[in-house]
Amino acid sequence: MNMLTKTLLGATTAIMLAMPALAETTVRIAYENNPGEPADLVMNRWKELVAEASDGEVVLELYPSSQLGAKKDVIEQGMLGVNVITIADVGFLTDYDPDLGILFGPYLTDDAESLFKIYESDWFKEKEAKLQEQGIHIVIKNYLYGTRQLLATKKVETPDDLKGMKIRTPNNIMQIRAIEAMGGTPTPMPLGDVYPALTQGVIDGVENPLPVLFGQKLHEQAKELSMISYLQNTSLWLGGQAYFDTLDPEVVEMLHETGYEAGLYSQELAAAEDEKILEAMQDAGVTVTYPDVEPFREKAMAVYDQFPEWSEGLYEEIQSQLGQ
Repeated sequence: MNMLTKTLLGATTAIMLAMPALAETTVRIAYENNPGEPADLVMNRWKELVAEASDGEVVLELYPSSQLGAKKDVIEQGMLGVNVITIADVGFLTDYDPDLGILFGPYLTDDAESLFKIYESDWFKEKEAKLQEQGIHIVIKNYLYGTRQLLATKKVETPDDLKGMKIRTPNNIMQIRAIEAMGGTPTPMPLGDVYPALTQGVIDGVENPLPVLFGQKLHEQAKELSMISYLQNTSLWLGGQAYFDTLDPEVVEMLHETGYEAGLYSQELAAAEDEKILEAMQDAGVTVTYPDVEPFREKAMAVYDQFPEWSEGLYEEIQSQLGQ
């Protein structure tokens, strides 16, 4: 071996030693929430858990703040086999299985824990298998997004106050019909468009859990918070089965196991965040109203008669599983 070859080999070895080991698998995670919001904190925790469980061989790349597009677009990308996992509520899955929409029904339960038991039930496992056949792979199903409240430009104490008010909802049929039933005018749009829409008067209010309302700084444009608590928002993190089929089965199993741990962390965060954020919003000049929710609940019950495509007796079956 001549001196030049030795020198080149030595230089190559030095460069390789100086370079970090390349990850074998990179998985992209997309969501609308901003850095610092609970969803972002949970995803960063999941990233750490994955790195630890895989000895750094699997890396989660996080794309907050709608960097990869609006939720519906990202879900569609996933269904086409693109490398992406995103957050979705069961309301977004009604096109694949109408019955799933009921889990996002208004005032279905006041207890998120009982909802999580349904996600572990035989009923849901059967639904999950059918979704997989249609190309949807659920990774996390114990994620708690929070309790959805109403932030608006005027005080809302009764359903009558909602009349004529344009309320932003996500683009899913359950929330659209819930807001409509309670008296508002649902206005679907991506979360990233809400701040300018409030600024320009395109909408009069928005419903979401407190950490999202605060994290998106929506309280800067709407100062009336009504604690209607109309929805216990559990969420799913999912991707396309076509993409998961390209992964090593051990990697898939690891993503499920670490995802479950991340889901438990989401539940801890949700419990701790609300009180802290409520105080911060009040300090920022937001007026908090605690209306009697019964009139809202009574109006919202009309939603459960609006889905003839649901299996017969579905509402009663779910209430029975919830133990109510």
